[in-house]
Amino acid sequence: MSEPLFLDRVETPIGELLLVADARGALCALEFHDKPERWRRDFGRRFANAGFSDKRGLFGLAATLKRYFAGDLAALDAIETAANGTDFQRACWRNLRKIPAGTTTSYGALAKKLGKPAAMRAVGLANGANPIAIVVPCHRVVGSDGSLTGYGGGLERKRWLLAHEARHAGRDLLKKAKHA
Repeated sequence: MSEPLFLDRVETPIGELLLVADARGALCALEFHDKPERWRRDFGRRFANAGFSDKRGLFGLAATLKRYFAGDLAALDAIETAANGTDFQRACWRNLRKIPAGTTTSYGALAKKLGKPAAMRAVGLANGANPIAIVVPCHRVVGSDGSLTGYGGGLERKRWLLAHEARHAGRDLLKKAKHA
């Protein structure tokens, strides 16, 4: 039997989030609860043999996420993650966590940081496969022209997250990003 996993839910200004953590308290998945077509498929693939238990508070993760939504953008930096993925995906996700709150980058810029400047589409696919929304901030990736591009939680949530971070980081990202 595989390692037990723990589930919790947290209400946020942009909807209920579903959290999955391992026994160490590392976040394995964070998805929007109202997107079951996304998280059920993903959970079935990633956690096929896992046993789940409910755990209120989930090692303090829910409280940490609430601090982020209250304006403490640095709160996310303390969350340990443990997402399964290919080496390339994990490299992309590590680099996503290096994008400072209140800023954005493009798929091309991220590909260059990975040393693979022609891999923009692969970066986009890895970004789309990110199982840990918000904490691994794929919402901070925009098109090369500054336009808002796809987001698993929906473009309205992406817009909200960027505006929230801009407001608390003292920047106005949405003036630079074209609304889709």
